[in-house]
Amino acid sequence: MRCGCRVATALLTAIGYTYVMTWSMLWRDIAIGLLVAGALSAWVPNSIWQRLFLTGHPVLSVIWGAFAGPLIALASFTCSVGNIPLAGVLWHGGISFGGVASFIFGDLIILPILNIYRKYYGARMTAFMLVTFYAAMFAASLVVEGIFAVAGWIPARPKTGSAAHTASQSITFNYTSILDIAPAQIRAALVTNRIAQKIIRRIARARSGFGNAPAGPLQSGLRPCSWSSGSK
Repeated sequence: MRCGCRVATALLTAIGYTYVMTWSMLWRDIAIGLLVAGALSAWVPNSIWQRLFLTGHPVLSVIWGAFAGPLIALASFTCSVGNIPLAGVLWHGGISFGGVASFIFGDLIILPILNIYRKYYGARMTAFMLVTFYAAMFAASLVVEGIFAVAGWIPARPKTGSAAHTASQSITFNYTSILDIAPAQIRAALVTNRIAQKIIRRIARARSGFGNAPAGPLQSGLRPCSWSSGSK
């Protein structure tokens, strides 16, 4: 029983460590994505988006949206989950559902990522990967559009200024609230555990007198420390 508790504690510590480190890497991308999405939503009229995405042509808009999604991703420089807010703006502006999918896929071919490919694989392979990824994104988004259209899963797009749009802008308690609150409790527990572990390690260092106490997230729960007075 005691061993099981130690393993559970070590796993929780490791998960908390990974969660905090992941947020430390992604918060800039998320912040940039929110800023870009907010600026485009405020400064670009919906009429421009609708002309760009050919909303008056049902079939052509599906094909063009799937093709244009990666291009917009390529020009936007938003990657990771930072492109999700911008995807919402594009969807509100009139891009097809498959276009949203291809835009999200497009974070694999933004310019910083292409530069990384070039450094590792060379310019020729990078060009091949760009064309291959683009074709795969285009085809996959059309497949996604078709499956969701047949299944009736494509959400309705409320018109700006309509009663449905006005109601969607108000704060309501529904299933999305539960999906927000439940993960928030888990996030709070992981962050609290991470902070507690850092405090415990600092106290252990101060009491033991050693300046190089173990910093790994798994060491406190799984591996015993076997220090001798002569070890460094």
